[in-house]
Amino acid sequence: MKKIAVIGSGNVGCATVQRIAELEIGNIVMTDATEGVAKGKALDIIEAAPVLGYDVEILGTSDYSDIEGSDIVVIAAGVARKKGMVRDDLMKVNANIIKEVSEKILLYAPDAIVITVTNPLDIMTYATQKCTGFDTNRVFGMSGMLDSSRFAAFIAMELGISAKDVSALVLGGHGDSMVALPQYTTVSGVPLPELLPEDTIERLVKRTVNAGTEIVEYLKTGSSFFAPAAAIGSMVESIVNDQKRVIPASSYLQGEYGEDGLYLGVPVILGKNGIEKVIELELTESQQQAFSISADHIRKSILKLQL
Repeated sequence: MKKIAVIGSGNVGCATVQRIAELEIGNIVMTDATEGVAKGKALDIIEAAPVLGYDVEILGTSDYSDIEGSDIVVIAAGVARKKGMVRDDLMKVNANIIKEVSEKILLYAPDAIVITVTNPLDIMTYATQKCTGFDTNRVFGMSGMLDSSRFAAFIAMELGISAKDVSALVLGGHGDSMVALPQYTTVSGVPLPELLPEDTIERLVKRTVNAGTEIVEYLKTGSSFFAPAAAIGSMVESIVNDQKRVIPASSYLQGEYGEDGLYLGVPVILGKNGIEKVIELELTESQQQAFSISADHIRKSILKLQL
């Protein structure tokens, strides 16, 4: 069985461990810097196993050496957004955390595939790759799958239909500069523009862009974790089972979409080796412009990184 490490036992980390356990795709190690926290939460998840019927090993620990030999590492450590904050406000403090975590991954799990969840996601994914030195196909971020799921959920709510029938696509940075693609968004194969008027689609796109902020505003002192964990679990499952799913993820670009040397959300094929291919789609002029603006924002933020 594969060994999967989840760094961080906050809401996202714990929900991710729960989701991976339910999928029964590997034994899990969850770490937390605070002694006892990961152990207690891991025990809680273990005690749910007889009810929910999963059978995997789950270890909670504050000792990084316990991630040794992990096949996949999910980085969910870092400070979460609070009311009034934007993702970029977290950059400095979370960059320091990413640097420390990356050093431990390099030491104990040098052959692992790494999925970054820490915000600001595209920048922290870039930092993870630079700090580990891993091949870029082995380091990527969970972003577009979450954003696309949110867009799909809002479409289903608007149309009053099952969310199972909606396939949405959102690219670009995981933040205010994300780029929704209605022409590649379908309901049982029917393109979204044939089902909803342009002004309604624009309203749903705007809600998607602000989806994380909307939840933060409601929670006051926290941010989303159920939907991110679902997205992470699906990505891990695609890797473990070599499903080669086509999903949007924060991937290192080397000329695709006219960008080079940074991480940004694009559709990829995800399998046992990590990102096996970046899929290039034809964008409208306005979408390409928005994508470029998103890339420029990431590039400027990267220049501020101190690793």
